[in-house]
Amino acid sequence: QVHLVESGGGLVQAGGSLRLSCAASGHIFSINAMGWYRQAPGKERELVASITSGGRTNYPDSVKGRFTISRDKGENTLYLQMNSLKPEDTAVYFCNAEGPLRYWGRGTQVTVSS
Repeated sequence: QVHLVESGGGLVQAGGSLRLSCAASGHIFSINAMGWYRQAPGKERELVASITSGGRTNYPDSVKGRFTISRDKGENTLYLQMNSLKPEDTAVYFCNAEGPLRYWGRGTQVTVSS
């Protein structure tokens, strides 16, 4: 089992920044890749950023150049630095870990006001 706990969400004005954190515990040796997803009201959950065990990152065009995913293996923590935030970035952000199974955190709310 892998346990994921997100933190760092909140309310920010458009153009501002936030940094999300995801603390991982449990069988973290089984994790191959991690990522951040988001889900806005009435919309499907979508990938925001991912990182492999080798450090390869991937972003959709909607956040490329604004969001940066990183991982501190020593502290078993995943980060998402979000800059130049837009109202359309408002959503619940979920941490994800991929291994033999798929794991999810409970999410953290990010609200960007215009």
